Amino acid sequence: MKIKTKHDRRHRIQLRTRKRVQGTTQRPRLSVFRSVEHIYVQAIDDATGRTMAAASSVEPTTRAAFAAGAKGGNLKGATVVGKAIAERLQAQGIKHVVFDRSGFLYHGRVRAVAEAAREAGLEF
Repeated sequence: MKIKTKHDRRHRIQLRTRKRVQGTTQRPRLSVFRSVEHIYVQAIDDATGRTMAAASSVEPTTRAAFAAGAKGGNLKGATVVGKAIAERLQAQGIKHVVFDRSGFLYHGRVRAVAEAAREAGLEF
């Protein structure tokens, strides 16, 4: 695979980490995707190919929790999404996850989601 764009580079990193990171029913893979305006997080059981829980900045319930100045494209919005996914997983009895940054750098909004999920009680 020849790297011509930033997207190609991210996709190559994503595939490389996906070889090593596997989610199970007891410890799902917490996958993060960020676009320019929104952020999406889902917990995936790779053994069955099932999404166990998801949260995003597009959902009306998550948007209702946004404070002043928070939106999907900034750190405040990412922390709200991180707390939301942690609460949804804990409601299902899941406390341990494997973090998958999907080829994005562990910085900015991706890091904010991870730290908010840890503060809300998830362990990874």
